[in-house]
Amino acid sequence: MKALPAGTDAAAPLRVAIVAGEHSGDQLGAALIEALRARVPRLQCFGVAGPKMVAAGCEAWAGADSIAVMGLAEVVRHLPRLLRLRAGLTRRFLAARPDVFIGIDSPEFNLTLAGRLKRAGIRTVQYVSPQVWAWRQGRVRTIGRDCDLVLCLLPFESAFYAEHAVRAEFVGHPLADQIPLEVDRGAARAALGIAADARVVALLPGSRMFEVAHLAAPFIAATAWLRARRPELQFIAPMASAALRERFAKELAQGAENTGIRLVDGQAQRVLAAADVVLVASGTATLETLLSGKPMVVAYKVSWLTYFLVRTLGLVKVPYFSQPNLLAGRRLVPEFEQRAVTGAALGAALLRELEALADPAAAAALHAEFTRIHRELRRGGATRAAQAVLECLGPR
Repeated sequence: MKALPAGTDAAAPLRVAIVAGEHSGDQLGAALIEALRARVPRLQCFGVAGPKMVAAGCEAWAGADSIAVMGLAEVVRHLPRLLRLRAGLTRRFLAARPDVFIGIDSPEFNLTLAGRLKRAGIRTVQYVSPQVWAWRQGRVRTIGRDCDLVLCLLPFESAFYAEHAVRAEFVGHPLADQIPLEVDRGAARAALGIAADARVVALLPGSRMFEVAHLAAPFIAATAWLRARRPELQFIAPMASAALRERFAKELAQGAENTGIRLVDGQAQRVLAAADVVLVASGTATLETLLSGKPMVVAYKVSWLTYFLVRTLGLVKVPYFSQPNLLAGRRLVPEFEQRAVTGAALGAALLRELEALADPAAAAALHAEFTRIHRELRRGGATRAAQAVLECLGPR
């Protein structure tokens, strides 16, 4: 463990205002809180938190799901509520005068909040870089103005910020530390009651309600398409919350065919370890799938208005949207967006991934690339992030 920055009073409490949105932000926040507490035992955290952050000792002024909104049109519908929440948090944080504000992901919400707090003399950190390197690159100037430090999960992000004289540090991805380089498929299958010789397709339709709303139907249709051709396949879908399970189950009940999809509560990493191939919503779950070493098909779908604005205005600057392809710098896994997200297209792509498993050379090459990326991201992410925050604060 590194020492605290020179002049830091180990007995003084460290007061951290923190805002995390959705499931992945809750995971990152909990790991960061634990890593900070290992260095500064008298740690006080408060703000917007999920259940894992609360379990790690964060006082929740609002739930992480309250800001789990993505997409231009989607944000507009929730804008009055989000503005009220942000204004209220600003007032409470300014009154509390924390040592540092840490915004975890959710840049549309957190960066404005960070700017207001920084202007009031509070240090600000953005944990998880916005995809500024991919679209709306002009935001980098605002990020540099409003944030004292950006903690990057992906290796190419810190280099981008260096080009624009913004303080940023690549800390690695905590998921790469949590997931072993070789997952135990046998143990995962035993825990889930799946036969060792079964062919298993995992479905991960997202951890946010709008994702499941857009992707449940095509995911279920892809399952029906596959079952008609490969009736021996087993399908299992981990649900991130009870509300998402209810929404997915409702879509299942409306289907005309018996797809045989088994729903489980949570256990996403165990399901990934047990699977042969995965159909997954674009986002952090694609990285979890890569780190689990599983071939995948990635789907991305938002409202037609969001998609129209992003594409028409030419805001996107990268050729891929899935994290495996971005990290590899090439088309490593098949990805489908918007109108291309159909049951037949997804089913056919999954079938090709299943058939590719019979080619040892191709399977080994994909696994080797996944492992290379896994090692690159395995940096002790939460530990590095905590140390970078303390170094940013300097003597207290």
